[in-house]
Amino acid sequence: MNTQMLKRKIVESGITQEAVADAIGMNRCTFYRKMKRKGNTFTVEEMNKIVQVIPLSREEAVLIFFTS
Repeated sequence: MNTQMLKRKIVESGITQEAVADAIGMNRCTFYRKMKRKGNTFTVEEMNKIVQVIPLSREEAVLIFFTS
């Protein structure tokens, strides 16, 4: 997962990581922990929610979530 690109897209969207965590129903500490682990523990459901909250295009989502 490309966490740097995800962070950049969150900033570009004008929201915070805290707001993303709240919007997807995740504890903020858990969100930060998953980001620190390079996103490797996000579930598919969580990724789908993130895509909707930011929002991301299909191409952006693929680049972010399926890049090593």
